[in-house]
Amino acid sequence: MDAGGGEQLRLAEVRDQLIREEDSIVFALIERAKRPRNTPAYSAAAAAAGSLAEFFVREAEVLHAKVLHPFASLVCVNDAIWKMYFNELLPLFTADGDDGNYAETVALDFACLQALSRRIHCGKYVAEVKFKDAPQDYSPPIRAKDTNALMNLLTFTAVEEKVKKRVEKKARIFGQNVTLEDSVGKQDGDACDSHCKVDPKVLSKLYDMWVMPLTKDVEVEYLLRRLD
Repeated sequence: MDAGGGEQLRLAEVRDQLIREEDSIVFALIERAKRPRNTPAYSAAAAAAGSLAEFFVREAEVLHAKVLHPFASLVCVNDAIWKMYFNELLPLFTADGDDGNYAETVALDFACLQALSRRIHCGKYVAEVKFKDAPQDYSPPIRAKDTNALMNLLTFTAVEEKVKKRVEKKARIFGQNVTLEDSVGKQDGDACDSHCKVDPKVLSKLYDMWVMPLTKDVEVEYLLRRLD
């Protein structure tokens, strides 16, 4: 997604990008779920964890900065993503255990973190498009530094409910263990979920509790700097 060359971003294009990022997140979590938690990858092998953390933060800090306003690089919630992923999300979809595959585990975690960071920091694009579409609505609360008013402008509950249902459905479809004898269309939701590589409800919870709230935090932080 490129905003260079004076080409104005369109909300439909940004939404298409967000939908594609959903696929990346679902597939990344499915791949990570193949390995147990492997906690020693980040305790006993502290050096590897440190380098992963540093690399993740360094790489993602410049995300989208080159195609938006110069202050875009200042808006970054990677610390929150990091804490959420390891403290809250990882225990929800990985089995407790240690299989010794630390290098692969770190690589899979990094893929998940990258996918989450890309999706959440796309909030900068969302905010830019919404501001361009209705500067008369956004400029007053931006000047007043009214974060609550900005959050209200950015919140569309009906859209968020659709997103949660969509990512849950994707996890259900992408994460099934399929055999030639399966009759997917005849399975009810709960029966299907028990055979999924990642519980689809985890994806709905991920978006509800973390992805969408953090995205809106990014949008607000971006907009607060938009008139600088």
